[in-house]
Amino acid sequence: MKTEIERKFLVSNSSYKDLGNYEYCIQGYIQSINEPLVRIRTIGNKSYLTMKSDVNGITRLEYEYEIPNKDAKDLLELFCQKTIIEKNRYIIHYKSTLWEVDEFLGDNNGLVVAEVELKSEQQPYDKPSWVGSEISTDKKYYNYNLAQCPYQTWDDIE
Repeated sequence: MKTEIERKFLVSNSSYKDLGNYEYCIQGYIQSINEPLVRIRTIGNKSYLTMKSDVNGITRLEYEYEIPNKDAKDLLELFCQKTIIEKNRYIIHYKSTLWEVDEFLGDNNGLVVAEVELKSEQQPYDKPSWVGSEISTDKKYYNYNLAQCPYQTWDDIE
């Protein structure tokens, strides 16, 4: 069992693009009345089935398994909610910290979010200049919620 401790931030400018390469990512969520959240994701040439518990602060339990690409494609088409999340994911090493920057596409175009995974909630980390406001506990930015209520439909786009 893995514990995921993650902080999320809005990105304030595009200077991150010069610092890393990106891979196209597509993911969907299998509708669930209760926890856990079940995600199907293909990033690059690998696919994963992931289950996540509810968030407690910035911490949750996470189980992730690699699955065949064909299975992921079928699951995305047959079982996932109507809005599929599409994004370009940049992997950026900044000082001693690994950052993932998601540049959303499609119905979530215009939204750019940076994430950093930590070993503990108190772990210090270096914050690049392109990292803006923290949104770790704002559930509207969770990918699952972006699949239900895409960024382009918001009245208060930032």
